[in-house]
Amino acid sequence: MTHPFLSEEWMDAARAIREKYADQVPEVPTSIRINQVITDVPFGDGQVDCHIDTSSGSLVMELGELDDADATITTDYETAQALFVTQDQAVAMQAFMNGKIKVQGDMMKMIAMQTAIPANDFTEKIAAEIKQITA
Repeated sequence: MTHPFLSEEWMDAARAIREKYADQVPEVPTSIRINQVITDVPFGDGQVDCHIDTSSGSLVMELGELDDADATITTDYETAQALFVTQDQAVAMQAFMNGKIKVQGDMMKMIAMQTAIPANDFTEKIAAEIKQITA
């Protein structure tokens, strides 16, 4: 079953996928706490506030904001989906260069996010399963 990216149903399904493999993915060695403001969302009031937090050693992506985030990234829904679901780094760079990604706060934390999350067969499996649940 597929769900709209960043909907509550999608977040629940993505969380379940990450939890299924939690003991098989490498620990994230860098603490990164980033709020995300996603605009032009095709449901709800048109905006989703969510965050990424690796301070526990695991990648946590949840709805809502962190009080003490290192940075806040604002981008549109289409760009966010390309970044987090298809993980297309070329789209990320193009969007940043075209001003579609705005960063407030510690820019180095945003840059660190690109390389701080270690990959293995299970992280690739998680990414593939998240793509499958995304409408």
